Amino acid sequence: MNYVLSCSSTADLSREHMEARDIHYVCFHYYLNGKEYPDDLGQSIPFPDFYRAMSEGADTRTSQINISEYLDYFEGFLSRGLDVLHLTLSTGISGTYNSAMDAANICRERYPERKLYVVDSLGASSGYGLLMDTLADKRDAGMDIDALRDWAEEHKLCLHHWFFSTDLTFYVKGGRISRAAGIFGGMLNICPLLNMDDLGRLIPRSKLRGKARVIKEIVERMAAHARDGENYDGKVYISQSACMDDAKAVAALVEARFPKMQGKVEINHIGTTIGSHTGPGTVALFFWGDQRVR
Repeated sequence: MNYVLSCSSTADLSREHMEARDIHYVCFHYYLNGKEYPDDLGQSIPFPDFYRAMSEGADTRTSQINISEYLDYFEGFLSRGLDVLHLTLSTGISGTYNSAMDAANICRERYPERKLYVVDSLGASSGYGLLMDTLADKRDAGMDIDALRDWAEEHKLCLHHWFFSTDLTFYVKGGRISRAAGIFGGMLNICPLLNMDDLGRLIPRSKLRGKARVIKEIVERMAAHARDGENYDGKVYISQSACMDDAKAVAALVEARFPKMQGKVEINHIGTTIGSHTGPGTVALFFWGDQRVR
């Protein structure tokens, strides 16, 4: 095709997956104890080392892609005569869409003969990645850039994102819950269950006591919302932050409950940008279903 399918590193697919599907990506940035690194899918710092450092008290913060970086990135394709369809991390959790749009407007003036579309994915982590993978399927089947942009806009809210965390430490540290709530939740072994709403924001939906209960409940939420219910025949992705056993437990229940799903559950790492805010102990489940609502 004469266009590029693009996203950011926060789609949390592996570098090998991105390359195999011909999905291009631009990297966010993060800081670990004051030193800046690119969020390059675990290449600069392996994910186990990153989450180990967080567990040992390392300070983390993140930096989104600025306009200058987007300009250089987009122009690398446009100057070669290629059009670009770029999907950003959700505006519900990041301002990167605005930077991408500002850069795109400049690029359109410089390359008026080219098409450059920017779409807010309203997604994050491997849910954003599952959307990109589906778009790659449609591109490979021959869909042109205009139709693909329209399809992404029309269907992005049918991609479900459900998360739970077994460690509230970094939610307290980041100010997402109060210190008192974090201490109380830890004492009671509370595992919050969240999802993304129609504005791409993370919304708490339930507070369950114990890991076993939240693992069971996240699969129940899939049964309630998946396309065709237990006859779901699409792909399922999971991402996790240094809690592979929990992710595998969810995957096993999903594969048993949805025997018609396409292939096995694909488990990815929560990358360093999103992981800087969640910390270790988070599992996220992604699938196609009914339209997300507030």
